[in-house]
Amino acid sequence: MTKNKNIQQVSFWERNRKSEGYLLKKKIMEIAVVICRFILLFGLCFLILQPILNKISVSFMTEPDLFNPIVISIPVHFTTDNYRVTAEIMNYSKGIVNSLVISFTVSLLQIAVCTIVGYGFARFKFPLKNFWFACVMLVILIPPQVISNSLFIHFRFFDVFGIIKAIRGEALNLRGLPIPYYMMSAGCMGLKNGLYIYMIRQFFRNIPNDMEEAAYVDGCGTFKTFFTIMLPEGKPIITSCFLFSFVWQWTDGFYSKMFLGTTTLLSTSIARLVDSIGAYIQRVQGIKTTVSVAYSNCILGTGTLMLVAPLLVLYLFAQRQFVESISSSGIKM
Repeated sequence: MTKNKNIQQVSFWERNRKSEGYLLKKKIMEIAVVICRFILLFGLCFLILQPILNKISVSFMTEPDLFNPIVISIPVHFTTDNYRVTAEIMNYSKGIVNSLVISFTVSLLQIAVCTIVGYGFARFKFPLKNFWFACVMLVILIPPQVISNSLFIHFRFFDVFGIIKAIRGEALNLRGLPIPYYMMSAGCMGLKNGLYIYMIRQFFRNIPNDMEEAAYVDGCGTFKTFFTIMLPEGKPIITSCFLFSFVWQWTDGFYSKMFLGTTTLLSTSIARLVDSIGAYIQRVQGIKTTVSVAYSNCILGTGTLMLVAPLLVLYLFAQRQFVESISSSGIKM
């Protein structure tokens, strides 16, 4: 073993001497590149993970630990009361159920409709195709805040060609109901629907036409070809778009406040979390007190972790399809 190692060493230095030092320079350069790559990746990971780790550490601290200059990352008085207080203020059990139901159903409807539309843009020719795809681009570019007033008035006084007002005597008020969510998603005007159509279109455009033509030769129609051939091929991109949709719906505060102001959701509860701490302490302890900024930030950070935790669990189950979508898209596009 030692003899072989010495032979290899002699061989390396002999080859380096014959190459006039080029082999040693190349080896040093390779090691330097590996070290620089490690430092760069470690730095990027640290920048991403450090705020999360800091929030996790602070969430287990008592209020005196927050003002203790000695305590940096490890709490002296470990406690889980912050999670209990945050869960009670946010009504976490009810909020997570409502958020799960609304986010899942809306995301499912969005992806179902966007898949059909994206496939149509990728494979079929129809009148004004470029015009309609330009409209899809406008949906991506124009932020929803621009049309917020129109959306509010439309669903506050909802009517269809005056029929509802003629029958009931007044228009419908759909605010406070999830119906506007579903109506906009079914019409491809939901949150980020334009982006999903674009992504799915680009994916299907890169699938060879031979697969569809072979299916048509075997007697498959348009719908059967889509459901049996193209839909399984698009499983990675559909999974990725579903994850994007679910995450954006889960953390959305714009449409939630506009349409579901009375419904308990995690995204709306966390927005009112800091303002509700004082009222909670007064209700529990029976005294009116001023809440410190450090403790407010501690509760807010804890609520953020409780909001993000279900998304991490979802990603763990769907990461294989998500990574497959990214890798396949990178090869084909």
